[in-house]
Amino acid sequence: MSQPLLSVVVTVYNEEENIQPLLDQCYRALQELDYELILVEDGSTDGTVSEVKKYANERTKLIIFNRNFGQTTALAAGIDHAKGEYIVTMDGDLQNDPTDIPGMLQKAIDEDWDVVAGVRAKRKDGFVLRKIPSKIANWIIRNSTKVYLSDYGCTLRVYKAEIAQNMGLYGELHRFIPVLAKEQGARMTEMDVKHHPRIHGTSKYGLSRTFKVLSDLILMLFFQKYLQRPIHLFGGIGLLSFLVGSVISFYLLVLKLLGEDIWGRPIMILGFILILGGIQLITTGIIAEIIVRTYFESQDKKTYTVRSVFVGEKQDTKEKNITNPASGEAG
Repeated sequence: MSQPLLSVVVTVYNEEENIQPLLDQCYRALQELDYELILVEDGSTDGTVSEVKKYANERTKLIIFNRNFGQTTALAAGIDHAKGEYIVTMDGDLQNDPTDIPGMLQKAIDEDWDVVAGVRAKRKDGFVLRKIPSKIANWIIRNSTKVYLSDYGCTLRVYKAEIAQNMGLYGELHRFIPVLAKEQGARMTEMDVKHHPRIHGTSKYGLSRTFKVLSDLILMLFFQKYLQRPIHLFGGIGLLSFLVGSVISFYLLVLKLLGEDIWGRPIMILGFILILGGIQLITTGIIAEIIVRTYFESQDKKTYTVRSVFVGEKQDTKEKNITNPASGEAG
């Protein structure tokens, strides 16, 4: 099969009752496009696999995990298998609407966007357990990372393939995909999309994910600012800690020389902790620098991304009447 224009990656986990309507909606919405549909089955314990096999057509590919790995890993697997020039990601719970995909794709092509992110304009989720935590999470991520998107929780997005396939998805970073894309210099825009209430199955999300999001946010901030220069973080904090500890120790030394008893003072313990902690942080920074260099150099990865390279075309040489500044004669 030749390279399709579009690869649609859908993650499914225990979505047995949603598979037939999901596939029907995708086939109808995408019938005018050159596409492939990739479903990643994330270790379901119901009849999801048999339902996909039952209703899949020749454009549909099913990737089956041997256990549940999580949405981020499922997205990564689908993106790895995608062959299209553009890649769309969406959930398999029927809350995303495939009819939004052609418009998002057209916007990406016409306006040359690297990422077109969906915004659930009229969410059909519960207000207390879903909308409020989502708004808070979006506000925190937006203002911490300075990547100003409205809806980080919407999986429906269109990417250029080279952006999607170089994001490096691990752990549970799917909420931070726009941040990872921005790190590659991706040009992003947003577009309102439809959102439907869940009819079949149960939501895989809850308030328990809040702490995971905050933990991943710390990781994203590190990636943004210090991935290529970790010594600036660990070394800076380590030097400050070491200097403060040294000042405290010098102060106590002066008191000791003046005949005062310094043993057992809490400030002495604090000084020792700061000095030892500073040394440890500086050492950690050096080790992290070595690891980063190994990461890039061992895989021949670059610390930069190139959007395009322009080479000028050879122009016809024409005789020009050029005056020689030294002689004042025309050449």
